[in-house]
Amino acid sequence: MTQVTRVSDLPRKRTLSLATFGAFKSFADPKTYVAFLFLLPAVAILVVGLLVPLFNAFDLSMYRWSIGVPWDKRQFIGWAAFERMLTDDYVHTSIGVTLQYAFWIMVLEMVLGTALALMLERPFAGVAVFRTIFILPYMVSPVVVGLIWRYMLDARVGVIDHYLEAIGKALPFLQPLGFTRLEWLGSPDLALPALVLTDLWQWTPFIFIIVLAGLQGLPAEVTEASRIDGANWLQTILFVKLPMLRSILLITVLMRLIDVFKALEVIFIMTFGGPGLSTEVLSLHIYKTAFTSQELGYAAAISVLLIAIILVLSVGLLRISNPLKERSDL
Repeated sequence: MTQVTRVSDLPRKRTLSLATFGAFKSFADPKTYVAFLFLLPAVAILVVGLLVPLFNAFDLSMYRWSIGVPWDKRQFIGWAAFERMLTDDYVHTSIGVTLQYAFWIMVLEMVLGTALALMLERPFAGVAVFRTIFILPYMVSPVVVGLIWRYMLDARVGVIDHYLEAIGKALPFLQPLGFTRLEWLGSPDLALPALVLTDLWQWTPFIFIIVLAGLQGLPAEVTEASRIDGANWLQTILFVKLPMLRSILLITVLMRLIDVFKALEVIFIMTFGGPGLSTEVLSLHIYKTAFTSQELGYAAAISVLLIAIILVLSVGLLRISNPLKERSDL
């Protein structure tokens, strides 16, 4: 009787998957090397513009050095600057203000920008004019934005307080709700919301542009199929459009998150971190430490901390949604 050998009993050999074979084949292609040669200038700029300054900042954080002191007179302190950050209440307060500032900006801008894109997705009379108006604040320089909103929110001559007071006088029952002259930039409770409002006005168009482009790139067949299945307008948005825009939305959050943590110009002009420390974000604290307190080494150490925070948040978001993971050829 002939004995039948099962496949599972045969000795297993290590084989290359089709994906691995394709990767080796692509690297063996001379065109691949040509592509890498074209990428070399961009990689060189990235190394010179990013990695070298990062290394220099880390190196500077190991020394006690001030402006005007010769570099050869610097004092090596090792990890003392990083140990100091662990007990520095000013750094802790700045981190808290930065996180609070970033949270409200991200939530409000993503909700408002996405809502505007959904409203202006379909063509109607004058839609081009509305889109242009919404984009205009994004084109204004941050310094100009800070000056505009600083004067608009001024308690004496600001146009916003002028209209709030006028409405409060016409309708006195609204005065307890804030319809009166307010110290927007002079109150610890209102200064940070004023900065959030300013950033909301300037950067919501950025969210609007990206989400609108993503909506216009969605296949029409999918939305038509959802309508045929009986989905209404809200269900189409919640269960069809937004899930398909998930990667775009998260990458947009990542881009804005990095910008928010680097925010400096508008805050510098409008409040300079005041009143007290109520609006002193980490980037502004780094500036004050470097150029007001003349502690360049300690400022470099705080900069390394800021980069580490941004890196951790960025990696976390990319792990949540990697736009390349759905590509079968990568």
